Amino acid sequence: MKKVLTIAGSDCSGGAGVQADLKTFAAHGVYGMSVIVSVVAENTFRVIRAYDLSPEAIENQIDAVFEDIGVDAVKVGMLSQSACMEAVARKLREYKPRNVVIDPVMAAKNGCPLMQPDSVDTLIREILPLADLLTPNIPEAEMITGMKIQSDRDMEHAAEKIAAMGAKAVLVKGGHAKGDALDILFDGNKFTHFSAKRIDTKNTHGTGCTYSSAIASNLALGFNLEEAVKRAKEYVTTAIRHALPIGKGCGPTHHFYDLYRNGLQREELSNEI
Repeated sequence: MKKVLTIAGSDCSGGAGVQADLKTFAAHGVYGMSVIVSVVAENTFRVIRAYDLSPEAIENQIDAVFEDIGVDAVKVGMLSQSACMEAVARKLREYKPRNVVIDPVMAAKNGCPLMQPDSVDTLIREILPLADLLTPNIPEAEMITGMKIQSDRDMEHAAEKIAAMGAKAVLVKGGHAKGDALDILFDGNKFTHFSAKRIDTKNTHGTGCTYSSAIASNLALGFNLEEAVKRAKEYVTTAIRHALPIGKGCGPTHHFYDLYRNGLQREELSNEI
């Protein structure tokens, strides 16, 4: 079984962060592991507070995974401040894992900030160059590049600028734009567009976490980058289409829609009885 590690914040409401990552890993049939960098007290409509773990606690968790189990891919999500970014960067440089997908989480779906504004420079300097794929949404890409993104061509230009900063490949996600949900992948040489019909729903909590984790899972399973993004786009679109109207705000996506629809295979059940 392929093994995938998430390094991210914990979402106690279960829709985003480490919880969404582990659900996504399970849905893809890979073995999921987690390193928690921050415990976030949040729900579907607000973030109450985030409690960051110490750099030592982060590094010890990473050591525990790599010295024993190893990984086939790594997804990095919420890194709220410079100290935890530097800790993660040190360990990624030490262990040099393959298939590092980095989602530069800056805010929750409800708009509450999850990254300290003065940490963006550290993100660009320490974390971005370690990405085999960086997956910013439009506001995150604007923050990283300092440019305004208003068109498909702007998305392509932002991807090129981020790649020039050190990321091997960049996927600029168009969920915040109008029209169809268009994401643009720049692999360092060419652009590939991934489009899906926009789904009219407010229940999109954790979509970025889910998307990046699905890409990491598919890379671990051996698919090339373009195919991994294609499959992840299809997965997250299904999860959004069947999102769960849970809570007072933006509900979570449905990570296990296919499983819930089809159930466990009968032969698997009979073997367990």
